[in-house]
Amino acid sequence: MAAYLHKTATKYEMLTGATVNRKDVIHKFQQDAKIPVFLISIKAGGIGLNLTAADYIFILDPWWNPAVEEQAVSRAHRIGQDKNIFVYRFISVGTVEEKIVRMQERKELLANDFAGSVNPLRLLGEQKILEMLD
Repeated sequence: MAAYLHKTATKYEMLTGATVNRKDVIHKFQQDAKIPVFLISIKAGGIGLNLTAADYIFILDPWWNPAVEEQAVSRAHRIGQDKNIFVYRFISVGTVEEKIVRMQERKELLANDFAGSVNPLRLLGEQKILEMLD
């Protein structure tokens, strides 16, 4: 994605676990309207960020734990946010990312069913449980 943005001369900032000047990068994106894109890895962007300058979120690398993704998306849903937030997921068929999204869906089903009276393990069956553990 960074290579494409560079090729198209689109200004952007990037935050990963290896970013040294984290506060500067965040501040620059928040304050400079000429920087429309902020590339953030899910783990680096999941904690301690307020990104009210963001209104579109594109998830390119889903995380196995859906709560981590939700926390990252919540960085844009903060006090001071005055725009609608749009979240898009890009998942290619036949990829590990597709399997991760399916696992997220099963985990959510399990979590919802544990709160109810139905035994969620019966709904999934042995094969599905083994796939989740694989």
